[in-house]
Amino acid sequence: MATKEYEFERWAVEQIKGARQRIGAELSKVIVGQQEVIEHLLIAVLSGGHCLITGAPGLAKTLLVKSLGQLFHLKFQRIQFTPDLMPADITGTEILQQNDHERKMVFVKGPVFANIILADEINRTPPKTQAALLEAMQEHHVTAGGVCHRLSEPFFVFATQNPIEMEGTYPLPEAQLDRFMFNVSIGYLPQDDEVAVVRQTTTIDPEPIEQIFSGEDLLRFHEVVRKVPTAEDVVRYAVRIAAASRPGVGNSLDFVNDWVRWGAGLRASQYMVLGGKARALLHGRSHVKFEDIRALALPVLRHRVLINYRAEAEGVVIEDFVERLLNSVKEDAAK
Repeated sequence: MATKEYEFERWAVEQIKGARQRIGAELSKVIVGQQEVIEHLLIAVLSGGHCLITGAPGLAKTLLVKSLGQLFHLKFQRIQFTPDLMPADITGTEILQQNDHERKMVFVKGPVFANIILADEINRTPPKTQAALLEAMQEHHVTAGGVCHRLSEPFFVFATQNPIEMEGTYPLPEAQLDRFMFNVSIGYLPQDDEVAVVRQTTTIDPEPIEQIFSGEDLLRFHEVVRKVPTAEDVVRYAVRIAAASRPGVGNSLDFVNDWVRWGAGLRASQYMVLGGKARALLHGRSHVKFEDIRALALPVLRHRVLINYRAEAEGVVIEDFVERLLNSVKEDAAK
């Protein structure tokens, strides 16, 4: 059994190393550009993490997430979040079922019983409904009528937010934001890429995306990713980055005290290291480097660091803050 396990791990490592090109080739059938966004979503999938996607309408957020599900042959469900959406509309509900002999309560599963959930415009639904999704994200189960119902594995939530129109929205609580591994920002494409999109979407239908892996493969990939070795100084670097984002703690940096209302918690360093392991394999390495941590610092910290009014008044955005933070935290603690 040990030999079979070792052989599978070797196979899985080689498959992940080659997955970047294979997945890119398949996604290019329907997605133009957005290479960094694709890599971040793929890292989240290989790590078993949820992802928040921020971008204006019409930037192929739904198509990208659905295409990822097709690559791994995963069941995809899209839920449009609205102010009148109730928790049972997501998790499911119990109904009274009657036959010739008896009446009984039967649980009817909601759309959350899938592998990939696209929570479209998640901030448009009230906190009570957001909390129902929070249980599913954290525990991978839902509770109805006092009975726990397990969700299908693997299970991912990809939630979108529209940064343009904020009227009538309910900001996600920090506890729920912290459950998302990444906050990925999708921007507008360069002009040449946008021309390619217009040509591609106004002609014949694109080729269908072919399945590359199965859901079972993906579950094993999660195990392999977690076994990637990480040197202690790399782990400490991730911890120092997260700790340096917190104002009023120890020898906190002046610009952090001036600009930050709330810093990142423990999950930030955990996700930088876990994501770094998946990124290392995607780039053909069997160990995590400092560059992996730096590359993932922004999507990990974007939704965990809350800048204050002073920073906003000075025109500081979260991307500026993270860049300065990375320039201030040295790889070697002695420097």
